[in-house]
Amino acid sequence: MLLERIYDEDLAQASYFIGCQAKGEALVVDARRDIQVYRDLAAKNGMKITAVTETHIHADYLSGTRELAAATDAEIYVSGEGGPDWQYEFEAERLFDQSTITLGNITVTALHTPGHTPEHLSFLVTDGAFSDKPGFLLSGDFVFSGDLGRPDLLDEAAGGTDTRFAGAHDLFVSLKNKFLTLPDYVQVYPGHGAGSACGKALGAIPSSTVGYERSFAWWGPYLEANDEAGFVEALLDGQPDAHAYFGRMKRENRQGPAILGERAPLAELATGDVAAALAADDIGVVDTRHHTEVHEGTVAGALNIPAGTKAASYGAWAVDPETDQRPLVLLAPNSESATEMWDHLIRVGIDRVAGYITSLDGLPVYVPRTISPADLAGFDAALLLDVRNKTEHTAGHVPGSEQLNAGRVLWNTENLPSDGVIVSYCQSGVRNSVAASALRRAGFDVVELEGSYAGWADWKQMQNA
Repeated sequence: MLLERIYDEDLAQASYFIGCQAKGEALVVDARRDIQVYRDLAAKNGMKITAVTETHIHADYLSGTRELAAATDAEIYVSGEGGPDWQYEFEAERLFDQSTITLGNITVTALHTPGHTPEHLSFLVTDGAFSDKPGFLLSGDFVFSGDLGRPDLLDEAAGGTDTRFAGAHDLFVSLKNKFLTLPDYVQVYPGHGAGSACGKALGAIPSSTVGYERSFAWWGPYLEANDEAGFVEALLDGQPDAHAYFGRMKRENRQGPAILGERAPLAELATGDVAAALAADDIGVVDTRHHTEVHEGTVAGALNIPAGTKAASYGAWAVDPETDQRPLVLLAPNSESATEMWDHLIRVGIDRVAGYITSLDGLPVYVPRTISPADLAGFDAALLLDVRNKTEHTAGHVPGSEQLNAGRVLWNTENLPSDGVIVSYCQSGVRNSVAASALRRAGFDVVELEGSYAGWADWKQMQNA
């Protein structure tokens, strides 16, 4: 048996490739939308992807299940659990508790493990060539290394009302009746790692075991004492802010994400043509450089979505493709960098990319306004906006600031002053540059605090020395 973990640092998301070498067949679980990595893995091992499935209706990224199935002719399997409100709306084979998928000697058994979501499945894998007992659990967003999938996202992202309490109860029952009935030696491969907003304290290690989690995870004592009330209180306390784009992901993943098919290479565009399209407001520009470079000058109206490990997340904070359907032009150093950025963007459903440019020559240049910590006290701001998480704001903030997470600002503009200047900050300036650029594009006058909170804290310490 071949079991490969494909990890996306951007979204802290793991997908899995399970293959039978004897029969040359493979199953992919929780695929992302840029699917070449799975096709390459199949080709490398002389296998054909015959089946694709997913653990649940995801909220943090757009599923690649349909994309991969269309490219490989694979059979699609999805959960049929969760009741009528949680059924997928596209054609696929339904899996229920104890349903199986077979790949030669490998048996993949679905376990209904609700809690994070009502329809959630985990997959128990038995390598029949080695043993008739299961040895691996793909736990999705049920059990992470050291943590559990949060049960409040349906309230935060899918329009639910107090569903978190029923979800927390279901999670307690799933742990008790499913997870803890498995042998301690079963290896656990979760769907996310540290940095994901699908839990509050995910570990960075890629896998665990049932026995290790039973003995050392924070929730173990609550299950051992059968203390459901204490478990629910501890589970719901301190969950991170849910990003607004999660609601769109839920809807599109349930309906069935659009299939892109083979994408043509991105074209390098003439800056004169881009300038004309900008003047007509027919396109948007994404500046993929670091915010320190952006602050030296960027395209007027550009979004700052820095290339790197969080490009998809930042893109989903700054672009709502449901309300703004203008194609995007990427400012990137070369074709490879532009293509990599596009790969990240399609993971969150930002598909319309018209091409790329490599310089600002001939384009209207704008220098974003900033303000130093020393000048902040005397500045007449309509709002001092902290775009960090609630927990960061609680731990320490600039006096007089109001907190609104960078992943939510674009969807809560009605809570911002329509007149006057907004001064915004995050911890170091990266998230703030993304949020500030999105607000400027939406018509707000935004000034960024130099050095953000870290810079202000250093300045304040110097004043008190």
